[in-house]
Amino acid sequence: MKAYNPEIESRDLKYYIFDWDDNILRMPTFIHLERLTPEGAWEPFPVSTSAFAVARNDTVKFRPPGGNWENAFREFRDFPGEDESKFLKDARAAMDAVLSGAAKPAPSFEAFKRALVEGRIFAIVTARGHKSETLRAGVRLFIRRMMSPAERDEMMLNLRGYVACYEGIAVNNSIDDDEVFERYLDMNRYHAVTSPEFISFINSVEMPDSDRSEIRKRFAITDFLEYLFAMVRRVGMRKNISVGFSDDDPGNVQAVMEFIRENLAAQFPSVRFVVYDTSDPDISAGRKIVVSGPLGLF
Repeated sequence: MKAYNPEIESRDLKYYIFDWDDNILRMPTFIHLERLTPEGAWEPFPVSTSAFAVARNDTVKFRPPGGNWENAFREFRDFPGEDESKFLKDARAAMDAVLSGAAKPAPSFEAFKRALVEGRIFAIVTARGHKSETLRAGVRLFIRRMMSPAERDEMMLNLRGYVACYEGIAVNNSIDDDEVFERYLDMNRYHAVTSPEFISFINSVEMPDSDRSEIRKRFAITDFLEYLFAMVRRVGMRKNISVGFSDDDPGNVQAVMEFIRENLAAQFPSVRFVVYDTSDPDISAGRKIVVSGPLGLF
């Protein structure tokens, strides 16, 4: 009989929505802008995602190359024939910097690792343009490189606990660790909201204003919540539910808080929504904001 954590059955239900860049990892990926010089000429000006959160509001001094935003975000896309996605290369470099001590972990690094160790279901919601499988591969790389053997062992005990408690099949030898792990990765959501894959997804439901990134993120969040509640109903769980959202872009944080208050709180009244604003580098784990709802039973 495979070992598992039987205490899973008494746990409350905690789910997470994570932005990736400068939130889980400080990615060395650049957005390619042009900057207006004092002489009136335009010069190349690559910026980090955190710097872009400021620069994008100044349309007088900054613009995408040739007026084309696809040129600006060329490092945030997958391309046919690549031996490896730029995302995975940059994720590996970001992890190397943390492992060597050259860089501090990003604000939600430890929260993401804890969610993985506990076997919590999560969504990655990012403005990047990669395929879902690319983001999933990044999560797999994080688990392999940033978690210790003891943490991975604890994760497997917890994952087996969830399968045993809610599906009743992990208490025997009919399912091996690789299958349990892949089932867990399958259960999470990986939404890169500027990818062709996601745009096709959102267009299939005729979402108004779907060209706006914040609208796409709202759609991704709602999709994740509806997916979670369908799963909760399927297994018949009646427990306290909380959902945490973390992002390093103040604009995204404000937009999500408004969306929770104006829409999600009424749509999901039993959920406690918590937002973590990770934009301040002086606050190591982000600023916690309880947006809506006491803990309630579904």
